[in-house]
Amino acid sequence: MRRTSAGALIVAALIGGVVGFGIDQLLTGAGRATFTPSLLLPVLLVLLGAATVAFALPIRRAITGRSAEPIDPFRAVRVAMLAKASSVVGAVIAGLAAGLLVFLLTRPVAPVGSTVAVIATLVGALVLLAAALVAEHLCTIRKDDDDERPGPDEPGLGLSHHD
Repeated sequence: MRRTSAGALIVAALIGGVVGFGIDQLLTGAGRATFTPSLLLPVLLVLLGAATVAFALPIRRAITGRSAEPIDPFRAVRVAMLAKASSVVGAVIAGLAAGLLVFLLTRPVAPVGSTVAVIATLVGALVLLAAALVAEHLCTIRKDDDDERPGPDEPGLGLSHHD
């Protein structure tokens, strides 16, 4: 499994930014108040990031040999996928919050309460993104020298297997 690429995260953040700016543009164009995220959202994002890292730590200990307890490979894959998904969610929400913030700061008078909530969401999303990337790193094993060459049981050598 490949690690999450910076390009994918940048694209996710840009999409989130366009959506965030567009939402506020549409709302104010319709004469409504701008979108303000709940102050609970950044707290939840930080907790999700902490949980993702906490799930990845036992896997890292097993990979490095500091734990005598073996890790189920399916659990390791699930935690790695959680880390990948969390990094994308963090990038999208960071982009969304950045788009909302850009919209608020380009207005003649920026509402202070909304601005604080949007900045807190942006910070929470960046914490989630960083924690998810750390968790993804914790779940990766180093590449062996023979990973590029197929082994005797792997396809590509032209061997046939008979039972």
